[in-house]
Amino acid sequence: MENYNAGNGATDEDQVASEFLTFTLGQEEYAIDILKVQEIRGYDMVTRIANAPEFIKGVINLRGLIVPIVDLRIKFKQPKIEYTPFTVVIILNVMSRVVGIVVDSVSDVIALTPLQIRPAPDFSASFDTRFILGLASVEGRMLIVTDIEQLMSTRDMELMDDVAALA
Repeated sequence: MENYNAGNGATDEDQVASEFLTFTLGQEEYAIDILKVQEIRGYDMVTRIANAPEFIKGVINLRGLIVPIVDLRIKFKQPKIEYTPFTVVIILNVMSRVVGIVVDSVSDVIALTPLQIRPAPDFSASFDTRFILGLASVEGRMLIVTDIEQLMSTRDMELMDDVAALA
């Protein structure tokens, strides 16, 4: 039996908060499920792989594991920037794979309930929103809550298996 809170139709499940790691890419702030994050590291040089898509910067050796590194700025078609000491690689564990994503900076860890995450607005068919779980406003900041597992499992990202095999 569902338990409704204060007559607003919200269930106990709607009140349970999940933790998200927030990071920036340009002027935008994103949030991903903290349970997908394995570690956070500074950006280090990568080994380029011939014929890899532009957004795959290359691979690194992480304690004996070859990890593909994806630059989300390039993937999201944002302007390229020079990497700085603040440039960060978030090592993720998604769909039984380890992959790194390059972001401008990591902000913090926040807790969000399902009620705080609003659906993304409908855009034209040319704008892909299937990676966006929704939008959340926290302390005056608009966060794009991203389904990082969905993003990393898209057809163009399937190349990561081939990239790791070449290293």
